[in-house]
Amino acid sequence: MTVSPARLTVLSGPSGVGKGTVVAEVRRRHPEVWVSVSVTTRRPRPGEVDGEHYLFVDHEHFDWLVANDGLLEWAEYAGNRYGTPRGPVEEQLAQGLPALLEIEMQGARQVRASAPDAQLVFLAPPSFEVLASRLTGRGSEPADVIAHRLDIARAEMAAVGDYDVVVVNDDLARAADELVLLLTAPPAG
Repeated sequence: MTVSPARLTVLSGPSGVGKGTVVAEVRRRHPEVWVSVSVTTRRPRPGEVDGEHYLFVDHEHFDWLVANDGLLEWAEYAGNRYGTPRGPVEEQLAQGLPALLEIEMQGARQVRASAPDAQLVFLAPPSFEVLASRLTGRGSEPADVIAHRLDIARAEMAAVGDYDVVVVNDDLARAADELVLLLTAPPAG
């Protein structure tokens, strides 16, 4: 991977589109890509490792981060709070290296407001039907939660125009490679 000037790239998209899967494939194929680890108040899921998948904190610590400008962005989603620790991202960019954030759309809007030169990438499903199938196929949530997520996903997909680039997640390897190219390309104009 050829490193271009430091660039903050935000990957976002509706729930179930495969953001985590695409980022995992990027890391597998390009281990040199740096991905920010988000902080969250939610409890770890089976197999998740603190500091690798998320930084798991209690509500008091999260409040402290918010009050002390320790987060680049933060959002509440499905009753839990998530945020991007500011320090590691700023250190990466200060070294002249690209930084990748995998965050929800509310957080992406906050990043756009505070870092207008950030590149916002919308990860889209091949179709809404494919997204609905992915969400229901997980089998990890009750029908009412899935219905709520689908309502949110409809609204999120309507916001695609807020993003600089759209990557369609119809082929995992291609989507991962496209994201790496975006990370390493010089900023436009």
